[in-house]
Amino acid sequence: AGLAGPVTPYHFGFLIGPRINAGGRISDAALGSRLLTLDDTGEAEAIAERLDELNRDRQVMEANMLQEAEAEAYAEYGDGSGASVIVTAHEKWHPGIVGLIAARLKEKFKRPAFAIAFDPNGKGTGSGRSINGFDMGKMVRAAVDEGLLVKGGGHAMAAGLTVERDKLGRLRGFFSERAEKTVAALVANETLKIDGAIGASGATIDLIDRLETAGPYGSGHSQPIFAIPAHRVRDSRIVGEKHVKVTLEAMDGARLDGIAFRAADTQLGNLLLNSRGANLHVAGSLGDNHYQGSRRVQLRVMDGAIAR
Repeated sequence: AGLAGPVTPYHFGFLIGPRINAGGRISDAALGSRLLTLDDTGEAEAIAERLDELNRDRQVMEANMLQEAEAEAYAEYGDGSGASVIVTAHEKWHPGIVGLIAARLKEKFKRPAFAIAFDPNGKGTGSGRSINGFDMGKMVRAAVDEGLLVKGGGHAMAAGLTVERDKLGRLRGFFSERAEKTVAALVANETLKIDGAIGASGATIDLIDRLETAGPYGSGHSQPIFAIPAHRVRDSRIVGEKHVKVTLEAMDGARLDGIAFRAADTQLGNLLLNSRGANLHVAGSLGDNHYQGSRRVQLRVMDGAIAR
């Protein structure tokens, strides 16, 4: 797909992966597997171009769906602070993208979240994403036992379901009651586990490579989280409409670039944007960023606080 240089975990995670997945989400799931097994360069390039086109289409659909889902969530739950589970639904959503929408809602509201796409016959296909400590799969299976779902299942952090339109209201009530006490306790005691502390000068490509040898990371084996203590915010700005890019500077002058994804309208984003020249404690995971042929260390910013 026009990538130069060696294929790294960064390419798979942020460039190649979404394009391969786009076929299965909104078109032909076989395109990705065919691409990875082809020896014919010409055919491979044609499929890669098709997947790149599908990924652009998926991005547009996702942006529109997310805007509608957030509007519905605000209308139904306000700022979300009083909700235990966020449930959104729409008749015109693409069922292959609802999982992405659920993940975005979970990140925004810090609550378990579902997005459901209804077809013209009133049957909804939904996907959910949970927060650490709440077993979403167990809740969905309980809803099946109650007769509220046509079918459903999953694991602690994610679930899928099929629901009839006329049972959506009862399902919302069931989820809310089932999750209320557990989610309230989890949110009240929300913490970010820090694995270590590091300064800008210690965040090197060599360290990134060493961390990658301990992967792959995922559920049950999360990527290490580092604290970057008392670094000055040399610069911060919005990029790509919703992301916040920041440059941190240590007392010795060493700098570290970071990005807080989809944070422009969040407390974290406001902190970064309004703290230029101030010292912050920042936490996040380390990765690399490929830009114009160079490879640089980048911090994925997950939390921050004023250094006092």
